[in-house]
Amino acid sequence: MARKKAPEKPPNHERWLVSYGDFITLLFAVFVTLYAMSQTDKKKVDQVAASYRTAFGVTTGTTSGRPQIMNKADMMPIPSVRMQRNIEKQKPKNDTTIKTQATRKDFKEMLVTLEKFLVEKDAQDKMQVELTKRGLVISMKEAGFFDSGSATLKPSSYELLAKMAETLAPYNNEISFEGHTDNIPMRSAVFPSNWELSTGRATSLARYFMDRHGVNPEKISITGYGEYRPVADNSTEEGRKQNRRVDLVLLGAATASEGSEPVEQQEPSAAPRPFPKIPF
Repeated sequence: MARKKAPEKPPNHERWLVSYGDFITLLFAVFVTLYAMSQTDKKKVDQVAASYRTAFGVTTGTTSGRPQIMNKADMMPIPSVRMQRNIEKQKPKNDTTIKTQATRKDFKEMLVTLEKFLVEKDAQDKMQVELTKRGLVISMKEAGFFDSGSATLKPSSYELLAKMAETLAPYNNEISFEGHTDNIPMRSAVFPSNWELSTGRATSLARYFMDRHGVNPEKISITGYGEYRPVADNSTEEGRKQNRRVDLVLLGAATASEGSEPVEQQEPSAAPRPFPKIPF
């Protein structure tokens, strides 16, 4: 007896759910993979951040996640080549451990040393040295140290300035930089008058001695006399050349403290009273 055929099942209209489930599963796997990759990148970022913190001296504490600053004693600064060069440039070339006040004998020895150097370099027309009741006066002529109407030092003058600094280095006497000009009016954008020009030149020299040779700024004073302290007649060209100068005065102890006997006794000059010094 033949079997009866089973009735045909109605078509399943929800088979698309199988494909949809496979699609969702694959999509989930993709997102899991992306999440895992993002976690790996985060670790790398954390490692880079940790290296930066270590380089800048910041560490993370073991008990808390807050950054902590490393002890300065455990850190070694990275040396800067430019900084080392600046330090070497500003360091005094003649660094004596103990500086003393120059005596009358010291002033005379400095005078002889500088005059001998000027003869050797044939520079008597650029600089003159003399002893006065104030102390050792070194007069630097404009032609040897500055261009006309300028307060910028000539590089050719550095050798003379270095010798001056070397000679004065062992002593801690006060130093006065005093600028002078002739009586020809000065009018420029930088220097409206001879006052500014004389003060600018004195300041340039003082700055050079401080920056290049380590002279103590506390021992320095700067004055601009303009045209009002001539040493020669301004009616002649030769006289005007002598008046255009900057005087470096290494003051004697008695002069600096306004005390008793000066370095060299001289007759009082008829020059007018000095103008007030301009502080810098």
